[in-house]
Amino acid sequence: MFQDSPIYDRLIAERGDIPTQVRREAERVSREVEFAMQPLLSGGNAPAPGLPTGLPTAPPPTWQRSALPPGPPHR
Repeated sequence: MFQDSPIYDRLIAERGDIPTQVRREAERVSREVEFAMQPLLSGGNAPAPGLPTGLPTAPPPTWQRSALPPGPPHR
């Protein structure tokens, strides 16, 4: 991302590559959320035990991954 940038290289050496760490953590959380949402997204429209049958059920919820808006500009 910041090739040939001595300031960025020095910051990474001093503080670690925070953007990469955050990206990896966000991807891990996203995978966990997808895994947790699988039962809801796989068409689990069967009524819960004990509820009357024949009643219309709502379609499974859907969600869409979207990027976060850019943060405030750094000074």
